[in-house]
Amino acid sequence: MAKDQKTTQKRSTLADVVTREYTIHMHKHVFGRSLRKRSPHAIKAVKAFAQKAMGTKDVRLDPSLNKAIWSRGVKHTNHRIRVRIARKRNDDEDAKEKLYSYVTYVPTVDFKGLNTEVVEDEN
Repeated sequence: MAKDQKTTQKRSTLADVVTREYTIHMHKHVFGRSLRKRSPHAIKAVKAFAQKAMGTKDVRLDPSLNKAIWSRGVKHTNHRIRVRIARKRNDDEDAKEKLYSYVTYVPTVDFKGLNTEVVEDEN
């Protein structure tokens, strides 16, 4: 018996544009890392987290996030950090990827009770 051919339906890139807020547990990424490599590895861990969460290879970090990670120096990174990751359409015509992720810092006082939330865009 022949298999039924499935009709593949293309998803529009407009439906793929989404913004979410996450809490990243940074301590588990930098624990055991040598002291002079902690903040650089934290940056790489945020990029890897955004790639996995949003499914995009192109990840861009906001300068405020970079300053928040480096605020306590190279050795003493924060144990947790709250970020807003926005998956956006790439306007450049000759870009490899159609979508990219933009990661920004969300200042918080306490991390208790915070969950992953979908943020409605103001646009």
